[in-house]
Amino acid sequence: MFAVIKTGGKQYRVVAGDELTIEKLGAEPGETVEFNEVLMLGGDDVTVGVPTVAGASVKAEVVEQTRGPKVVTFHKRRRKHSSKRMRGHRQHLTTVRVTEIVAG
Repeated sequence: MFAVIKTGGKQYRVVAGDELTIEKLGAEPGETVEFNEVLMLGGDDVTVGVPTVAGASVKAEVVEQTRGPKVVTFHKRRRKHSSKRMRGHRQHLTTVRVTEIVAG
């Protein structure tokens, strides 16, 4: 059985036991989180939500809080005596392990 969940503005296809990296959640490592925005349940028979599947949820355990790779933005203005600007950004991420898919 698999589920399609929505979190952090993105959609993920998950199966029990999957480990995925998502946008930062406010939970400590070892805590259990529940995703209630289940868009689809699949397996032998498919259930598509309108827009979500009523009563369905996905339970996951937080593995770690981490940060993504550095993304560098570089601006250079052409011609002589122009200016340059370099900025960086690292996204805060959470790694979770899916433990259970509840079909409601």
